[in-house]
Amino acid sequence: MSARCSLVVNGKSVRVSTGDTPLEAALAEGMIASPQGMHGAAAPGHAAPAARRMPGRGHRPDMTKLPLPRPQPTITLPAVPATAPVKRTGTVTEMRALSPRVIEVVVTVTRRLPLEPGHQVVLALDGLEPLTLSPTLRVDGSAELNELVFHLPHDPAAPGPAASIAVGAAAKVRGPVGRAQYRPGGGRLILVSDGAGFAPVWAVARAARYIEPARDMALVIGARDPLDLYMRPSIDWLRATGIGRITLVADRSRQRPPDVRPGPLTAHVPPLRTTDVVHVAGSGSTVGAVEVLAAAAGARCYPLLVPGA
Repeated sequence: MSARCSLVVNGKSVRVSTGDTPLEAALAEGMIASPQGMHGAAAPGHAAPAARRMPGRGHRPDMTKLPLPRPQPTITLPAVPATAPVKRTGTVTEMRALSPRVIEVVVTVTRRLPLEPGHQVVLALDGLEPLTLSPTLRVDGSAELNELVFHLPHDPAAPGPAASIAVGAAAKVRGPVGRAQYRPGGGRLILVSDGAGFAPVWAVARAARYIEPARDMALVIGARDPLDLYMRPSIDWLRATGIGRITLVADRSRQRPPDVRPGPLTAHVPPLRTTDVVHVAGSGSTVGAVEVLAAAAGARCYPLLVPGA
């Protein structure tokens, strides 16, 4: 059988290979326009012969073999160095009793110390062992830049260091020390104090009301005797700024005002959350119990022991 045959299309003879369709033969001879030309791919009357087979599709690359992006190096910012302790000299300029068991001592230094609320300093007075204390404010919130206000526990039955301090005594101060300073940001601020431990709590609370007035805050303030709740002016100021959750606690029931609840102090700490930030200052038993509560809840806790509390 011949491999080619003749075919007449529109009165014109066309040679067709065996197996070709008439349409393919007409397209090969240029007698009709290709379908591409009908859609604007080729100009009318200048249609080019269409290929009988479409070119095979190239091999699709394997996506798993594409080069992966190179990981970016981790940038580690240098840690902010802690404030190095500095030394100052000064003089005891004021002393007064805040309650039967708490004395306020004011030391005026030659130059201001770089302190944050809640920091501690080492106070050395002639004839006394160095004391690690937290500077604070007076109960009405006042203090000069070069003044260090301390609240010292004092037991009349067993006089301690506070009984040996006198106005005019020379003092040496070194600080800041400790890690219980106020840190802005974070979750709810829980402040717990026992006796003279109110000193750092008062400094932290007052700073937070100025720096973060919208931050949620709760205070639990305790003492052994209701007469030692000397911080009434401070409490009034905090309540005036919008702090409503302030709980006063006393172990003894003698002469307990209606707004003072019975102890123990830790029974009045609100249920803690993981996002809470807890500052606790006071005796070892109070600080230890609050630390346990904070650890059980997964909250951050900054303990501060008060000597002699």
